[in-house]
Amino acid sequence: MMTNGVVHANVFGIKDWVTPYKISVLALLYEMTASKIPLPERRRLNKLILPLQQGPDLTLGQFLKTVEECCPQTAYAVKRRLREMADGELRDMEYFFSILPTPFTAFDTEAYKTSVVGLFMRHMLLAYNKLSFSQVYKLYKSLQQYYHSHYAKRTDGQVEDTVGDRIDKEELDTPLHESELSKGPLSQKQAEYFLARQAYLLKNDENKALKPAALQEELNNMLKFNPDFAEAHYLNYLNSMRVQDIFLSAHSLLHYFDRLILSGNEGKSNGDEGYGRSLRYAALNLASLHCRFGHYQQADLALQEAIRIAQESNDHVCLQHCLSWLYTLEQMKGSDSAVLTEDSVKMAAHFCLPYLASLGIQSLVQQGATQGKTAHKLMDALKDTDILHWKHSLSELIEISLAQTTSIWRMYGKSTMALQQAQLLLNMSSLEPVNFGVQQNNTEAFTVALCHLAELHAEQGLYSAVSEILQHLKEQFPPHTQHAKLWMLCDLKIQFERHMNEGKYYLAEPLITAMSALNKTEGLYRKAQVLKALNRTTEAYSILQRLQVHCEKAKCTEIVIRVMLSTAELHWESSGFFTALPLLLQALALARQHHLQCLASEAMLHLAFTQLMLGVPKQALSVLHEAIEPILAHGSVMDKGRALLLTARCQIASHCSLFIHPAAAYFCKLNCKERLRDIHYLQAQLHHALGQTSKRNKSAMLFRLLDQELQSPAPPVYMRL
Repeated sequence: MMTNGVVHANVFGIKDWVTPYKISVLALLYEMTASKIPLPERRRLNKLILPLQQGPDLTLGQFLKTVEECCPQTAYAVKRRLREMADGELRDMEYFFSILPTPFTAFDTEAYKTSVVGLFMRHMLLAYNKLSFSQVYKLYKSLQQYYHSHYAKRTDGQVEDTVGDRIDKEELDTPLHESELSKGPLSQKQAEYFLARQAYLLKNDENKALKPAALQEELNNMLKFNPDFAEAHYLNYLNSMRVQDIFLSAHSLLHYFDRLILSGNEGKSNGDEGYGRSLRYAALNLASLHCRFGHYQQADLALQEAIRIAQESNDHVCLQHCLSWLYTLEQMKGSDSAVLTEDSVKMAAHFCLPYLASLGIQSLVQQGATQGKTAHKLMDALKDTDILHWKHSLSELIEISLAQTTSIWRMYGKSTMALQQAQLLLNMSSLEPVNFGVQQNNTEAFTVALCHLAELHAEQGLYSAVSEILQHLKEQFPPHTQHAKLWMLCDLKIQFERHMNEGKYYLAEPLITAMSALNKTEGLYRKAQVLKALNRTTEAYSILQRLQVHCEKAKCTEIVIRVMLSTAELHWESSGFFTALPLLLQALALARQHHLQCLASEAMLHLAFTQLMLGVPKQALSVLHEAIEPILAHGSVMDKGRALLLTARCQIASHCSLFIHPAAAYFCKLNCKERLRDIHYLQAQLHHALGQTSKRNKSAMLFRLLDQELQSPAPPVYMRL
């Protein structure tokens, strides 16, 4: 049988078969054993041997270029050897196979029988000797096509056949194009190497793996020749998950376990329990698939099936995996899964499963953070898991722990600690071995850390550094990769805040649609902010009320507090300062209950502004003195500017001013012209009250220039924080 220039007797029975590319590799190995090569070049060629043998077939141009980079002299010798066979006769190819060193006699060369080269030569000789005469002739014709297709582009001429057509035309295949020569079936070793490499890249560096369409084409070609190749079906499942194809993912996953059971591999390695093991893990994987796509009912049914089969087989390890997915499923549904998670951690520790135990503790820490547990309790729990991670060299969980710590510190408003943890993760050397030239820095944990870094730099007005971080994220995680949504949302939020700070609401509004596609809650909140800025109060209030009800059900405490603060600002616009007070006090109590220092400080700023508007500036100053220290230590540039400006206004109301110039410096850093206009207005008022005419005129002129540039009516300064 011959397909696309590849001669083989049985796709499923022979592990290796002869192809024109493998004849080229044999020519390279022959030249390496027959000629003297300088030691540096020989070392480079030795490193090249294994990838050439195990990798997919290359075109002649690619093969010669690869060899030429290591040793030009050897590349020329290989080219000459191939030309002798392609431009000669069939007996020239026969002669080449007859002079190859025999693995059992070549004791002093690389072709010794126990070496990689010797095993490869032996397999090729055995496969060649099993070919019939017609198959040998077809192999020779395909070698001619393989060689001449490389030079056809240069000569643009027809290649004449040097061997007469002595075989029935019906047995010959159609002429091949160069791009089709590598589309034949891979040998077993080539297929295993290809699948192992692509699976490793998908896990650790998706950017370096084949694109989804290209990988799908290769897998389809592989399954065309061997439909029962179970591992190919599993890689097809992973590839389909990249593009969120639920139908093909489920189809490939079921095919994988069907082929695994039919092949008998599980039964041979695990006795009679092998088939049952495949069935229960098939149900468990199907449950995890439905969990990822949000099909909770189907996931629950598959999970119950896996639990039932595992209980019948008394498989405690599978039951622990099922319990882990069970509490994960409950979390996705929004239910309280703390009891299930604690049971999972205890049982995993009992059965000596450190990976599952650590995942359970990290899940408990995440739940504790959302429920308002104190930081020191969460950090103590993470410290205990870190000891377990380092003891068992669980590099992936160490990264997750650091990323989780970064997120917790940010949530609690400790930006300095968050920055330190993110830098610690990015500078950590992985404990995992480096395979295929891939470093372990392309996981979700690194994406989260880099997104936090970008947001922290944006809060300080360092937009050039933000651009560099986001550019790195775009290169490391292209849009088609599974973690790209994280940096996409981060990028949109940073752009939105920047446009809002600069008063460019017409640029911020189009970003809401893209943000809503990635996170509906964030999109709704930003839409309310834009509507509030455009004085569309009724629409903004309606959205905020809907959002508050939704977030209270989903227990999104941070968004609930932000919604309360935005609703209080809407009350300010209608001079409802007394109406805003209960909302602000409720938001402050909620923030303190959950230890959210950043949001608590922001609520205190709003409370102080409300007191100022109610005519009690001294009480407002006392509230500000409590809030301003954490804001200056951990707050964003905008928060620092707002706090200092509010303090200056309270001092003006009390007939003194110290903080108006630092506030102006912070707003200049953000290019926040609307806030600068307010500052110049206040400065003009202050200088007028003090009789400083020249300074008053200067501040009034700056106010007028900014007012003309913005071309929007300035809201009363006393109506905005």
